[in-house]
Amino acid sequence: MLDSSSSTSPAPLLHLEGLTRRFKGRVAVDGLTLSVRPGEILGLLGPNGAGKSTTFQILAGLLAPDAGQVRFEGRELSLSDPALRRQMGIIFQRGSLDDLLTARENLMLGARLYGLTGERARERVEAMLGLIGLLDRGDERVGTWSGGMRRRLELARALVHQPRVVLMDEPTQGLDEAAFRTFWAHLKRLRDAEGITVLLTTHRADEAEVCDRLAVLDAGRLVACDTPAALASRMGGDILTVEASEPEVLAREVREKLGVDAKVVEGKVQVEARQGHALVPRLVEAFPAGRLSSVSLRRPTLADVFLQLTGRALGADVPAAEPAPRRRR
Repeated sequence: MLDSSSSTSPAPLLHLEGLTRRFKGRVAVDGLTLSVRPGEILGLLGPNGAGKSTTFQILAGLLAPDAGQVRFEGRELSLSDPALRRQMGIIFQRGSLDDLLTARENLMLGARLYGLTGERARERVEAMLGLIGLLDRGDERVGTWSGGMRRRLELARALVHQPRVVLMDEPTQGLDEAAFRTFWAHLKRLRDAEGITVLLTTHRADEAEVCDRLAVLDAGRLVACDTPAALASRMGGDILTVEASEPEVLAREVREKLGVDAKVVEGKVQVEARQGHALVPRLVEAFPAGRLSSVSLRRPTLADVFLQLTGRALGADVPAAEPAPRRRR
């Protein structure tokens, strides 16, 4: 069983059952079954072409699935059902703010698109500006803002109508480390304040680590679903990385001389070992001076887990990447 849900877990808020989407005979999403619990942040983790963006587009109503169903609070609903759409806020991978409008005007426009008007809309706009720490910048045009500030405003706009679920497609793509941390601090603050459930796509291991649970996708299939800590515990120990010329040759020699499994990942030889610190001197002594350019030891990351689960590096694109969908009319 791939999903870590148990009988003691709360009933899912959103449940996908057998979700499937094909493009010209190629399966982009292959029978995806997944539950999202109330109040959790669930990440869909995988490289480009893994099926995560297609799943996002289906849930956002931009693509129709070829098969499968979606249940919201136990009721089967069409993804075009207004009752479901009112419960969702969406943040697309590409920014969609109006640069000529101020922050308040962008939020007010978002509120009106969801039917909020008058004093209620103004109250929500001010509340959201306060929660993202931009109340004093509300009358500035957003065209001059940094990428991090704009992303926080898009988060606020997705929440202005008080949805139950927020969908986010690669929400921190292009953000520097400081903006990334600020965005996630505000997201978790909003989750706690608004009681929202978040479903996001990501290919970043550091972003995956701050999710409550992760659904690991490979070639459109769900290969694992658990907490980041539980997934990381699947690794057998430390990760030893060796840089040298001719890495394929070195990997073979490491296997022969030390009797450990060595593989080449992104041009470097990588070894997984329970006693990594003890393996380092053995490795160095096994080769003549100058043969190894560098040797490093670290704890495993979710990128290592993905490699172990799929045999593919997280940064590598899946062959035949998903085509851009045409907007439904």
